[in-house]
Amino acid sequence: MSAKRPAEPSPESIARSNRQRLAAEEGARAMVDVGKQAVDVRKNMARLRELRQAKEAADAALQASLPPSVPTKRKKKVTP
Repeated sequence: MSAKRPAEPSPESIARSNRQRLAAEEGARAMVDVGKQAVDVRKNMARLRELRQAKEAADAALQASLPPSVPTKRKKKVTP
């Protein structure tokens, strides 16, 4: 006996191949979306890092321009 494939695909095999094709297309779209989101996240992280570093530099400059604080001496408690 020879098991030959029929010349026409069955409706089930057509439906299965259709589902597989759609799933592959959706997967490709999802991967593109994930890639775009990753790029957006990295851009935002870089922007926030620059803002933080600028703020830290401004704080350091302000701290350097202020006169050094003189520690106050502790007052002794008078015990009655």
